[in-house]
Amino acid sequence: MRKSTIWLLAVVMAFAFAGLLYLQVNYISEILKTRSEQFNETAKKCLFQVSKNLQQDETRKYIEDDLNKELGNYQYQTFDAQRLREQLNSSSTSSQESFQLQIREPDGTTQRLELHSFSNTQSQPLSSLIRKQSPSNIVSRSTELADSYKRRYLYNAELINEVVVSMLNASRLHPIEERIDFKALKNYLTTEFVNNGLNLPFVFSVINKDGNTVYQSGEIKNPPIASDVLTAALFPNDPPSRLNYLRVYFPTKQDYIYNEVSFIVPSVIFSLLILVTFTFTLYIVFRQKKLSEMKNDFINNMTHELKTPVSTISLASQMLKDSDITKSPDVFKHISGVINDETKRLGFLVEKVLQMSLFERQKATLKLKEMDANDMIANIANTFVLKVEKYGGTLDIDLRAEESAIYADELHLTNVLFNLMDNAVKYRRQDVPLKLLATTWNENGKLLISIEDNGIGIKKEYHKKVFDRFFRVPTGNVHDVKGFGLGLAYVRKIVEDHSGSIRAENGAGNKGTKFIITLPLIKS
Repeated sequence: MRKSTIWLLAVVMAFAFAGLLYLQVNYISEILKTRSEQFNETAKKCLFQVSKNLQQDETRKYIEDDLNKELGNYQYQTFDAQRLREQLNSSSTSSQESFQLQIREPDGTTQRLELHSFSNTQSQPLSSLIRKQSPSNIVSRSTELADSYKRRYLYNAELINEVVVSMLNASRLHPIEERIDFKALKNYLTTEFVNNGLNLPFVFSVINKDGNTVYQSGEIKNPPIASDVLTAALFPNDPPSRLNYLRVYFPTKQDYIYNEVSFIVPSVIFSLLILVTFTFTLYIVFRQKKLSEMKNDFINNMTHELKTPVSTISLASQMLKDSDITKSPDVFKHISGVINDETKRLGFLVEKVLQMSLFERQKATLKLKEMDANDMIANIANTFVLKVEKYGGTLDIDLRAEESAIYADELHLTNVLFNLMDNAVKYRRQDVPLKLLATTWNENGKLLISIEDNGIGIKKEYHKKVFDRFFRVPTGNVHDVKGFGLGLAYVRKIVEDHSGSIRAENGAGNKGTKFIITLPLIKS
């Protein structure tokens, strides 16, 4: 797949994910905003009802007080009609008797109703006497009684209106703390909030007309945001200059709203999981693309390198067929030497291919045995010193490790140290004599081995990358040293398969390179 195609797919996927994430964020914000508005509307509705309840309580109180005060000045006089009837019917005298009924009107005037009875000798009931004697008087008196009750009703209605007006005028003059029972106010608020589904802890305060806090039900730890404090007017019919306010704050409002939209959390988690997976996949694709390119370069380079010794060996073998050459011992020896050198070179290239195949396995098959690291390094130094001296360099060893017994595969670990020393020779500075130092020491119960040189060195940003397969430090278009980028990758793999680690550092005085290998001791 072409790199441009991968980038195009990456851009499309990134755009799609960004759009999805944008829609989710907008959706969540809209839900939270709607929930918050619904919460505020419900709470304001509750505050309005509480204010209405307080108004009704105050109105009821003043009406009762004023009615008890005003109506206590009026007395109603009643008479027992049955008793009057009995007295009239049981009269034993023949002389005419008169009865007077006195009625006091609300305005203070009195009216008298006079009834007459006669002796029993007439043997007539009271009702017939009344009909015979005064039919017009009874009708007129009934009309007068109806008018009296009407006037009394109108008077009482006017009295109630006066009480209400006086109450409104009088109550406004009283301080808010005298008009409200704060305990009853808290009960009203709690009841209204619970009935409307807002069963949350709250703190309320009453603010008087001067803007001072008259009462506060609790303590607020952190100053609330102005939008989170709900305000409603107490007794809204008061003049604007005398208005008092009720403020309510819910400390757990945000938690309550977020709990309402808790179903969004899994969606966010899955979106983040998709983002991580997408990023990791993109990284793997580009890494595989880079490895593929490196591998192709390696194969092309390897093919070119293999052709050289094969063609040289082929040419030498053809020359040996010439009888004249076989008769010259010096020429024969030279051709034999060429064939030997090219065969070794070909074997080295094949070994590199085998090393590459080693990386395809999870772990190399090691033949571990107990060995002394100091002795191994001393033997390697005795063998390698000839190559170093060939280029005018020196090889020193400093075996300071008192405990050097390790379990290791001698062949692979020897190859590791040979690779590090061989790199020091390859990447030496031409104008400076090579100095190579191999050191061992103990630290934190482990064995440490360092191979240090004074060569061209490795930039700090490449200290970790040099252990990657097919990686070579960029040197522009100049490639003085042939290589495939497998040597240090092989070194790291073998060391890690020995349960150890390796790192690269700058040499002494920031000159050259220093590789430090850490291996576990047998006792640990």
